[in-house]
Amino acid sequence: MLVYQDLLTGDELLSDSFRYDELFEGVLWEVAGKWVIQGAIDVDIGANPSAEGGEDEGVDDQAQKVVDIVDTFRLQEQPAYDKKQFVAWIKKYIKNLTPKLQPEQQDVFKKNVEAATKFLLSKLSDLQFFVGESMHDDGSTVFAYYKDGATDPTFLYFAHGLKEVKC
Repeated sequence: MLVYQDLLTGDELLSDSFRYDELFEGVLWEVAGKWVIQGAIDVDIGANPSAEGGEDEGVDDQAQKVVDIVDTFRLQEQPAYDKKQFVAWIKKYIKNLTPKLQPEQQDVFKKNVEAATKFLLSKLSDLQFFVGESMHDDGSTVFAYYKDGATDPTFLYFAHGLKEVKC
């Protein structure tokens, strides 16, 4: 299994069990999330307690609905950015990330990050913002939004900010 860690903080943000599509020459990865039920579930074992003289006690329902990616990688939701905050964050992120990339990666990143940034800016009011478990403000931000009325969120990652680690 491969886990993708934030290159700047080391937080685990994604794994290869989630399929991704590349956008903007691989600068952004688009990953489909899914709402799932977590916790206790009601299992019907076919018994009928009332017919057997017992009481139907049911199950203590501790189930809750979570987004698989957020739950699996313990992503922490952050307050939304306005345009000025987002631009300040992206400038700082590019400045911190670029020196950590190989020269050929730097070229691809620099060439396509502007288009990716414009894409994110166009969706800014629809985005949710997540950071890794350490909540380090200099690390990668993971963006989520609902595509065209979808019921499950789509996540966006800056691929160059991820480091592949074998587990």
